[in-house]
Amino acid sequence: MEKELIDKKFNDIDEKVDFIIELCQTLQAENADLTSKLGILESELKEKTEKEGQYSEQQAAIQAKIDGLLSKLDNFSEIL
Repeated sequence: MEKELIDKKFNDIDEKVDFIIELCQTLQAENADLTSKLGILESELKEKTEKEGQYSEQQAAIQAKIDGLLSKLDNFSEIL
């Protein structure tokens, strides 16, 4: 009878250990997926940040050209 109780406890422990091992494997797989997604998101963020910088540079260049043209028009109208 005591042996049966000990066997039952070992079986319970064995089942719980198996469950924990499966859970750890699942969590490791999820972690790998999330790490991969994080890398992709970081790459996309870097690309968007670079594009944003290029856009800002283009806007500044356009504004400088507009200011230059307005300045020329002002000078031309002053001459007339």
